[in-house]
Amino acid sequence: MAVRYKSSTRRKSRPHVFQKPRGVLHPRVQTVGPEHFGIVCVDCAKARSKMMLVDFYGHVLIEPTTIAHNRFSLKTAVQNVRDAMARHKIEDGIVVVERTGRYHKVVQRTFTKAGFEVRVVHPFATKQFRQPADPGNKTDDTDLFAMFRATTCGFGLSEPKPDPLLVRVQLLARYRRSLVRNRVTIQLKMHEHLEACMPGYSRCVSDLFDSEVAMWVAKNLGSAQAIADVGVMELVRRLSQAGVRKNVPIVEKIVAWAGSAPAADEPASLHHRFFLEWDEDQISKLRRIERLEVELAELLVLTPYVLLLALPGIGVVSAAEFAGEAGPMDRYPNARAITGRAGLYPSRYQSDEVDRRDGKLIRCANRDLRYALMMIADNLLKCNEYFRVRSASWKQQDKDPRDIRVKVAGRFSRIAFQVVGGRQVYRHPCAQQRDYILEKLLDFCIEHKIPPEQRRRILNAAADQLPQTARREEAIPLQDKLARVRKHRGAGPLSLGEILPELLARLGVTLVISNESGESDLTGRPS
Repeated sequence: MAVRYKSSTRRKSRPHVFQKPRGVLHPRVQTVGPEHFGIVCVDCAKARSKMMLVDFYGHVLIEPTTIAHNRFSLKTAVQNVRDAMARHKIEDGIVVVERTGRYHKVVQRTFTKAGFEVRVVHPFATKQFRQPADPGNKTDDTDLFAMFRATTCGFGLSEPKPDPLLVRVQLLARYRRSLVRNRVTIQLKMHEHLEACMPGYSRCVSDLFDSEVAMWVAKNLGSAQAIADVGVMELVRRLSQAGVRKNVPIVEKIVAWAGSAPAADEPASLHHRFFLEWDEDQISKLRRIERLEVELAELLVLTPYVLLLALPGIGVVSAAEFAGEAGPMDRYPNARAITGRAGLYPSRYQSDEVDRRDGKLIRCANRDLRYALMMIADNLLKCNEYFRVRSASWKQQDKDPRDIRVKVAGRFSRIAFQVVGGRQVYRHPCAQQRDYILEKLLDFCIEHKIPPEQRRRILNAAADQLPQTARREEAIPLQDKLARVRKHRGAGPLSLGEILPELLARLGVTLVISNESGESDLTGRPS
């Protein structure tokens, strides 16, 4: 049965205007007159597009014309539009292109560079305005006429200029996401081949790919008989020689499995070979994923979205995913606009006395933004104590788990709007035991083995994003970490002893070097 999402409050009634706010044209049309306002409609395809010019009344000034996607044809099309506008005394106008993945961007860039205002019509709007006029007749020409009708009704939408930094974040995050999905697919194939040559082996550990011991044994022995012949003590010795951190209970469990393992599929050696080859592929993808995560961290710290790391349950990757898909926060008038763009509100069907206001989530939405919000909701439900308690309370009220995820995503959107838009470390019950942004980034750098100089750049850039009110608080765990590093000289990452003093000074914290008698420590507090 389909879940229904109930809205907690009634949605505000829309203003009585038909045009979309970013598609309003009529004030400009009234200024110059409908016969002097031109609309260039372009229906885009892969290698070519079709273009026509009409005035606001719908009089065709340039008949539908095919434009090849090359420099000469595009330049000629721009000049033809200018000549026709001058000939017909068109004083103002816009260019509208239909969104087609990436193919419309060639035309969009060309006319934008030529000085025209370019707007975008969604294919859904084109379809809805074409079907009543030309039912069962879908051609490039009928699409152009439908685009004109959609534009005059306010569905030719202006798009804000993209933020180059956040565009890079978006592309890197999406590429990383595709690599993660490909790696999971490869791991599923590895499980199939491992189950064929070593039936039941993967159940010796909770996660095969997180167990270094289990993976080493599967790759280097490859059969139950080989494991049984080696035995526990010899297997532990071989693991030590290979530099694998030995775990005797897991080794004993593996050897016990080998003693009672069923027969393998034939040819088992071929399945083992495929397992090894797929393993090389998944390791290669893992390294690329880790490199992408480092790039994302370098870009994230240049944006106020890094302040979201103060929330328990939000990491570098999830914050970067949200930043790339949400874009600049100052383009949202309120937090509801974020969930509205992601389509996190119920659909509604109303006719006469029938009013189903709590339907399923709407289908037409920014699915990538919705994915980022729902991923963060899952993380918060798993890692954030406040949302865990709230989730338990909602479950006692028989709330649907999917409804709970939407609620958490909506609350996170309100928090993110305050944090990123206000450039502050927002005080919220979910952050009563807040994470420290710089400490979390430092742990990320150590985990990804980022070189000291690159680590310094990341931490310094993040410190510059911190509001003044949060800098003293952020310095507390760094002071303790610096004290431990200097106390245990010769142990631990020595580069921290050089990075942390500079970072603390950037936060406005003055260090007091302890004397040999131990009367005071590095932070100036009594020892």
